[in-house]
Amino acid sequence: MATRNPRSERRNQVLSRERIIEAAIELLDAGGEAAMTTRALTERLSTGSGAIYYRVGSRDDLLDAATETLVTAALAVDSVAISSLPEDEIRTVALALFDVIAEHPWLATRLTRQVVRKPFGKVTVGIFERIGRQIGALGVPRASWFDAASMLVHYILGAVSQNTAMEGDTPDGSHDRDAFLDATEAALAGPRRRGLPVHARRRLPAARSR
Repeated sequence: MATRNPRSERRNQVLSRERIIEAAIELLDAGGEAAMTTRALTERLSTGSGAIYYRVGSRDDLLDAATETLVTAALAVDSVAISSLPEDEIRTVALALFDVIAEHPWLATRLTRQVVRKPFGKVTVGIFERIGRQIGALGVPRASWFDAASMLVHYILGAVSQNTAMEGDTPDGSHDRDAFLDATEAALAGPRRRGLPVHARRRLPAARSR
């Protein structure tokens, strides 16, 4: 009678979609997208490529899943302490994206690509909802909500990318959150001019230290 290998049985039990994504993020953090190969992932997880494809999908699906996992978690954590002011909410979202990309530099390229290629994907919709809800509160006319939200989202992503080592660049260790907030404040001037009430025109609070 054939006996089961305890190690193989245990490996099958713990290999979940979440564990595969976690391992992919570890490889991406260590060496960027070039390091996240199917072979490297199967070796790290001691499994076959079929198991990864069955639970997650293709390599591109896995990269999207890793992006979604990190961005969703970042926005969820930072949404706990939202104030009632729309400027503070926009600042909270901007800093959440800044910090998660500073921690995972490969995410800058991947997130921008996902926003452009998947406008109705979970990541894109999540970011636009968080920003878009504040546009109306800033006093922007309804007809201009989408344009104003798009401008802010793409500006924030561009500013984050400039402050983070992009794929293939040499990191210089400088992730200036204060300078990033100043840039975000400048971007907010556009929506304010489109209709923000005079009494609400104030500068965003200084960056919090973490």
